[in-house]
Amino acid sequence: MVGKTFNRYIWLLNILLQKKKLTFEEIRDLWKDSHLDDGKPLSLRTFHEHKKALEETFCVHIKCNPSDGYHYYIEDAQVLRNDRTRQWLQNSFTLSNMIIAGHNMNGRILFENIPRGTEYLQPVIEAMQQNKVLIMDYEPFGAHQKTYHMEPYAMKVYRQRWYIIGKLEEQNAIRHIALDRIIDLHLTDKSFTVPKKFNAEKYYANTIGIFVNEELKPQKVRIRVYGNQVDYLRTLPLHRSQEEVLTKNGQFSEFQYKVCLTPELSTQLLSLGESVEVLEPKELRGEMKKRINNMFNLYK
Repeated sequence: MVGKTFNRYIWLLNILLQKKKLTFEEIRDLWKDSHLDDGKPLSLRTFHEHKKALEETFCVHIKCNPSDGYHYYIEDAQVLRNDRTRQWLQNSFTLSNMIIAGHNMNGRILFENIPRGTEYLQPVIEAMQQNKVLIMDYEPFGAHQKTYHMEPYAMKVYRQRWYIIGKLEEQNAIRHIALDRIIDLHLTDKSFTVPKKFNAEKYYANTIGIFVNEELKPQKVRIRVYGNQVDYLRTLPLHRSQEEVLTKNGQFSEFQYKVCLTPELSTQLLSLGESVEVLEPKELRGEMKKRINNMFNLYK
C-alpha cells in the first residue's frame, strides 16, 4: 500500500515536470487516464495530501498561480534536476510505475547488471545514518580474505558496482570498498564522527572513477575529438570540468578538463577509441601511447 501511494507521488511529480503547469482539473483528467486511479477520480483533498507529501519527500515547492487560471507548477524544478540523489530516486520509482502499468514489459526493459553486493546496501546506509563502524570480511581481487573495520562516510555507484568510501581503520586512511567483494558485514557498537572537512562531492571533484590519490594535483587535460564522438561528449561529458574550447569546421572539436592523471582517466580515454587524441599534457599523451603500443603488441 505504501509503495503504491509513493508511486502516486512520483506520478504527480513527473506530470508537473513534464507539463510545466496544470490546473487541478487537468491533473484530475490525466489521473483518470493513468493506471493509478483504480476507477476512483482524484479528489481535491487527495491531491493536496499528495502535493504535501511530495514537497516533504523531494524538498520541492509546488505553487499555485491564481492570476493564471489557478495553475500548479514546481517552483524550483532545476534544483531537483541538479540533485543526483533525488533524481535517482525519482527515476527508480518512475520506472517502477511504468513496469506496474504494463504487465507485458517483462524482457522489454533491460537494466545494467550489478553482479552482487546490493544485499549490503541497507546495513551500510544504516551504519551511515547511525555513525556506526562496520566490520566486514573482504576478499579483494588477487588477494586473500581480510577483515576490515570501516567508518562509512559515503557511497558511490560506478561501472555497475557499489562502493563504500570511508576511513579504513587498519590503514588509518580514506579508502573505497566494493560491495560485491564483501563476504560478510555487520554493524558494531562503536560510533564515529564524519570529519567536518570531508565532502564526498569535493573528494571526487578532480578525479574520474573511484580511485582517489590525494597526493595528485589536478592538471589541464586537452583532447581532440572527431566525428560523432563530439556529440556524445557534448551530451554526456567525461567530467564535470569539461569545456569545449575549439570547434574546427565540423571536422573536430577540442575539449579541456581539470583532472588528476589517474589510470582510470587513461582507460576512459582509450574506451573512446580512434576518435580521440590526447594533446596535453605530455605525460598523459606518453602514457596513452605506451598503452596503445601494448595493445598493438597483443594483436601482432
